[in-house]
Amino acid sequence: MRIDPAEIEALFDAIPSVLFFAKDSAGRYTHVNKTMMQRLGVRSRGEVIGRRADELYPAGMSEAYVAQDQRVLAGEVVENVMELQLFANRRPGWCLTCKRPIVENGKVVGLIGISRDLGQRGGLESQYEPLRLALDYLSTHYAESVRMQTLLDITGFSLSKLERSFRKVFQMTPQQVLTRLRIQIALHLLHGEDSVASIGQACGFSDQSAFTRKFKAEVGMAPRQYRALIAARERPGDLPMD
Repeated sequence: MRIDPAEIEALFDAIPSVLFFAKDSAGRYTHVNKTMMQRLGVRSRGEVIGRRADELYPAGMSEAYVAQDQRVLAGEVVENVMELQLFANRRPGWCLTCKRPIVENGKVVGLIGISRDLGQRGGLESQYEPLRLALDYLSTHYAESVRMQTLLDITGFSLSKLERSFRKVFQMTPQQVLTRLRIQIALHLLHGEDSVASIGQACGFSDQSAFTRKFKAEVGMAPRQYRALIAARERPGDLPMD
């Protein structure tokens, strides 16, 4: 018996801590639940259906989603990968994501997945508790100079186990995770009116050149270009300047 994704969509509408989605073979959304709509800040499913992740999520976040979708559409199964998602007010937060290909007559025709908020204790999440505590610390102290010893004290891990665990779950080192988190916060702040220099400082970068360099490496454009892109999207017909 084949279950219609629309039936699953209706089921997940009642679970506020879980995002549900299905996509076609081109990575375009075909089904999303109410939680995902709320966190994207849209009022109807029609604003999401037919669009890809890189049309809905900030640069720097969406690239990872699209690359992951491509792997799943090639037949890969993604199980409980920790990644950043948008929470209330478009603030980034950590989730566990699962994705599976949808196969019909031996051919992959789309994918289906969920992202669960990482915060509850017990169950599968308890296996990640030390890493969650480390992430909570990074999320709270991203604007500071974080000492590796502090993360070792929080997790109870050795240095080699900490590095190994971060690479296994995130495919990144602790420092790379911290940088990614800082950039995600910066993406959010660039939607406001604070200067680029003050945003870089608020996100823990030592100076504006370091902020610009790291931002460009993660997002593919400088902070000022990203802000211009936002302005252009809000004023159709205008083009961002280099």
